[in-house]
Amino acid sequence: MSAFVLKIIALITMCCDHISYLLYGGFSHLNYIGRIAFPIFAFQISEGYIHTNNLKKYFLRLFVFALISQIPFMLFCSIFTKQFSLNIFFTLLLGLISIIIYDKFNKLKTENKLLHLFYNFAGILSAILMGILAEFINVDYGAFGVSIIFVFFLFKKHKFFMNIGFILCTTIYYLKNMLISNKYTLIFVFTLIPLIFINLYNNKRGKNLKYILYIFYPAHLLIFYALSLLPIFPML
Repeated sequence: MSAFVLKIIALITMCCDHISYLLYGGFSHLNYIGRIAFPIFAFQISEGYIHTNNLKKYFLRLFVFALISQIPFMLFCSIFTKQFSLNIFFTLLLGLISIIIYDKFNKLKTENKLLHLFYNFAGILSAILMGILAEFINVDYGAFGVSIIFVFFLFKKHKFFMNIGFILCTTIYYLKNMLISNKYTLIFVFTLIPLIFINLYNNKRGKNLKYILYIFYPAHLLIFYALSLLPIFPML
């Protein structure tokens, strides 16, 4: 399964998630399907960092589209909530920053084992701080979003630990709500489904349409917001 196929799966399931708010003005069965999207986007940030030819351009592209997408995101969110948050590109950006800092520390050369351990600890601490920042500035998916991006990178060569790390992060994220409502048990299960697709990834790019997410994300949010203004929504 190529990166392109993964991206298409993520875009379709993300649409299902957002269509729910358009049709019903709140949570519905479509949101379960929507849980598949973000972990795939998170995984592709890790892959993007590994394979990019120009990290500065990659970083700048995420940042620019985070800014571009914020107004469409806020307009779309106004359909169902008054709470302010930052869009998913900011989450991906913080995850990328955590990877960059960790990798910089990890590549520092030293024969001192204690110093090497300190470098690794400092790199992991940077990811934790990015997660705290994600909660503080209220980005979409918060610390959970940053943590799974980091886990996908940290265990990129060890699929077993990557899967365990992802399951552990997801369990911690949903555990409290699962104890309260069965709805969150289903959400938890659907959030794990992306692991199937991620484990089928063949390290091939597939069709090179790197701007599809960047353009599609703000565009579809604007379209959905415009549709929500029609009198038939969310009355279906």
